[in-house]
Amino acid sequence: METRMIAYRRLNHQRIAPAARLEEPEEVVRHLGAVQAQDYHQAMWAIGSRTQGATLADVERAIEEGRIVLSWPMRGTIHAVPSEELRLLLKLSASRRLTQDKRRMEQLELTDAIVERCGLLMENALRGGGRITRDALMQLFEAEGVRTDGQRGYHIIWRLAQSGRICLGPKDGKRQTFVLAEEWLPADAGEWDRSEALGRLAVRFFAGHGPATVQDLAWWAGLTLTEAREAAEAAAGELTLLRVGDREYWEAGGLPGESGTAEEEDSGSSVFLLAGFDEMLLGYRDREAVLPDEVAPYVAPGNNGIFMPTVAIGGRIAGIWKRTVKPKRIDVEFKLSVPQAEWEELLVREARRYCDFMGLPLGEATFRALGE
Repeated sequence: METRMIAYRRLNHQRIAPAARLEEPEEVVRHLGAVQAQDYHQAMWAIGSRTQGATLADVERAIEEGRIVLSWPMRGTIHAVPSEELRLLLKLSASRRLTQDKRRMEQLELTDAIVERCGLLMENALRGGGRITRDALMQLFEAEGVRTDGQRGYHIIWRLAQSGRICLGPKDGKRQTFVLAEEWLPADAGEWDRSEALGRLAVRFFAGHGPATVQDLAWWAGLTLTEAREAAEAAAGELTLLRVGDREYWEAGGLPGESGTAEEEDSGSSVFLLAGFDEMLLGYRDREAVLPDEVAPYVAPGNNGIFMPTVAIGGRIAGIWKRTVKPKRIDVEFKLSVPQAEWEELLVREARRYCDFMGLPLGEATFRALGE
């Protein structure tokens, strides 16, 4: 397989290509395994863009009804995950992260006893289906003599989420809420031994992100490389090996949509507006197959962990885009590394698709060269 085909096949496995899109928001999250979600609105579009026509209201309804849940199951970062999978993801990685967190706990002058005390306070406040905003939760802790200044409050919440006691609930207006995991999540589907759980995770990852490497799996799931190799071995019967030069890439399941070169070439000639922090980039340790060196500094300006919304052309990132939401319309600005004339019509089409998702008409669409 040639290197250029990696990006084309990822468009299909990631359900970005039109023929591969899914019906329901929770189907997208279940297929990908997890969707990075520290930027809430970008995560909503990352999910919605992979559906046949779901709106923002549809995605938020899936969260409100508990079909999708937000928490910190991997890499210490908020992800949207299938509600029935959260416990499994925490089981695979939380214990190591909590052990590694000892130094940070000391820096914040926190102890396990303090976190446990806050956990009991929270459970008493939420028992019976309650929801609480972050500010209200901080006030609850402070009222009982627990300091939440600096990063202390956030870290207490993170620890409680890692231990599987709380997760993010539906929004209250513009404010995120927290709920008790034992009340919000569905009952466990059954016990998995670690090898089975790792294999299940590998199949989910390579089905939603393939072609990808074992190193990509380790990065995405927050596993050690040894654990990622163990996961791939446990799933070997369900994986397909692809070689590109001296590298080994893996896929799981068939190529969604019509398979074959024609479909891949069609996907490669298309234009897509991807969310900031999209799995097309953040799902891989090595992004060389989709992110040109000359574009990378604009996608992650300052290299500070912020990833801009991007324009994908031919499966490769060819620029960035920005929305401006106004009372009665949405204006969209594109900055491209390629000449705009050839792609302007398709870009406007995709901008309209985004505006349909948001429930507002497209206003002004402007085009500039990347770097202007």
